[in-house]
Amino acid sequence: MLLGEREAGHLGFELVRVRRRLIVITALIIGPLVAVTGGIGFIGLVVPHLVRMMLGAHHRYLMPVSVVAGALLLTLADWLARVVMSPAELPIGLVTSLVGGPFFFWLLSRGRSVSL
Repeated sequence: MLLGEREAGHLGFELVRVRRRLIVITALIIGPLVAVTGGIGFIGLVVPHLVRMMLGAHHRYLMPVSVVAGALLLTLADWLARVVMSPAELPIGLVTSLVGGPFFFWLLSRGRSVSL
């Protein structure tokens, strides 16, 4: 699939079926993992996508910038969770989910539509 649609088609892959399977398998794997690890795990999913959009796919820079950006985003989310409803605290997973959920909906909506 990384070679492109034309090359994958020439190699005999049915692209629509492969995409459908990949989406379903990914959802079946990621859904329970996020449910177990909590909303903070969204940081590990959201930040690399954001950094890749800004820097491109240069892995030499992508990993260290993702680590720093993830730490900054989690620190900001923790600060917001403590400040918004002072003296009470919001769960930090709620704040990260409010960032991660809409981001993934936006990411899916801007990409090519794949009908299941």
